[in-house]
Amino acid sequence: MESKNKRVAVFRKEHFNAAHRLHNPVWTLEENARIFGKCNNPNFHGHNYDLIVQLTGEVNPATGYVFDLKILSDLIKENVLDKFDHKNLNLDTEEFKNLNPTAENIAIVIYEILRPKISDNLDLKIRLYETERNYVEYPI
Repeated sequence: MESKNKRVAVFRKEHFNAAHRLHNPVWTLEENARIFGKCNNPNFHGHNYDLIVQLTGEVNPATGYVFDLKILSDLIKENVLDKFDHKNLNLDTEEFKNLNPTAENIAIVIYEILRPKISDNLDLKIRLYETERNYVEYPI
């Protein structure tokens, strides 16, 4: 069976736990509380994030893979999970020292971490679930 021009998406789902506080230092405490609500708790709060990394490309005729999912799993573990799992994103990570750790920004950061490690002939998409019902995708 020929795979020419047949693009397939493969997905790897991972999970991590992290604490954060959404806060804009330029705003007043009242404005931060109004905009971010519970997410502005000065003592932080946490989420159980589900991360789905999607790669889309043509099937390699030699392997039958778009991308080896074991390698993708290892890339995610080494570059994302080891860095963010069971961490306070505001205090324990360089990426969010000066960047509000919203789900949107976390997804963009994960994309920027993984993109240079994956061949340019593959499209990369990040889907991050902050809760069971709230999630973001990047890029769209």
